[in-house]
Amino acid sequence: MSDRARRTKAILGYALAVVFLAWVIHGTRLDQLFANVGSISWPLVGLGLACDVLSYVCAGVRWHFLLKPVGRISPLRTTQAIYAGLFLNEILPMRVGELTRAYLVSRRLGVQVMSIVPSMAMERFFEAAWLAVGIGLTTMFVPVPARLVRAGDILGAAVLVGAAAFVVLVFWRKRRPAEATSPRDAGPNLGRRLKRLILGLGRGVGEIGLSGNTASAFFLTLLFFAFQAASFWLILIAYHLSFSIWVGTAVFLIVYFGTALPNAPANVGAYQFFCVLGLRLFGVDKTLATGFSIVVFILLTLPLIVVGFFAMARSGLTIRTLREDLRRIAGRPEASPK
Repeated sequence: MSDRARRTKAILGYALAVVFLAWVIHGTRLDQLFANVGSISWPLVGLGLACDVLSYVCAGVRWHFLLKPVGRISPLRTTQAIYAGLFLNEILPMRVGELTRAYLVSRRLGVQVMSIVPSMAMERFFEAAWLAVGIGLTTMFVPVPARLVRAGDILGAAVLVGAAAFVVLVFWRKRRPAEATSPRDAGPNLGRRLKRLILGLGRGVGEIGLSGNTASAFFLTLLFFAFQAASFWLILIAYHLSFSIWVGTAVFLIVYFGTALPNAPANVGAYQFFCVLGLRLFGVDKTLATGFSIVVFILLTLPLIVVGFFAMARSGLTIRTLREDLRRIAGRPEASPK
């Protein structure tokens, strides 16, 4: 992607954030916006933040299991890479943190970045599976928007297709354990690069396979979402919005889906918009919902920035050198393994 295209997408992200924030603020009573802040239950907030940290620890352990076919790396290192990526997502647009964490782990293992991508694809697949289950369970206990139900149906269908593809890739890998890249596939041609990408992804997913490590990673994804939802719900309760865990989960899912696409740094604007939208569905006054959306955003973002800053510092890279390395990787295809 060219620098001009990146700038255009960044500008669109910022513009969308402004539109979201304008809608959120419109019609609120500014003098009562933070009326509940003075009575927040800080012990519950602390418990919520602990759950948030535990969710990313689970994500780090999960990635450790999924990376075993590539190399040995400790859960501490994978968690550090995740936090470094989250830190960059908070301060830079377009979710550059995802590529960052892959790059940091590839440097640690001494492999190509493309070797890391299959494990990240499996993470997204597991998350889609549990999200579909979560939406289905939530609809049994609370009324949720029809669009969220449709999103769950689409996710469920995609998960079934993905599961079938995964099984095919596992058996394909067993039948063709080693396949060298054909000389015809080499070169800078876009079609050839895309073919190498797809074949590399297929081989990587096949290598992960069906094992105890895969099952552990799948279970840890459930824990990841459970801690994330619990964190959001605990802060909701701490703000004196006394809803059941199922309502809290429903609002969390709306926010999660709404902020899934790349946008402004830290999802500012989009996070508040979908949080207020979700709470309004359950009868919360807009001023109260807006105040909570800002408070929960700050409370859950600050730990990511603080922990992520130290994780980034421990990586030994500066943002400038990291961006140069990522541009080099994106602009020039890595050599195929011999």
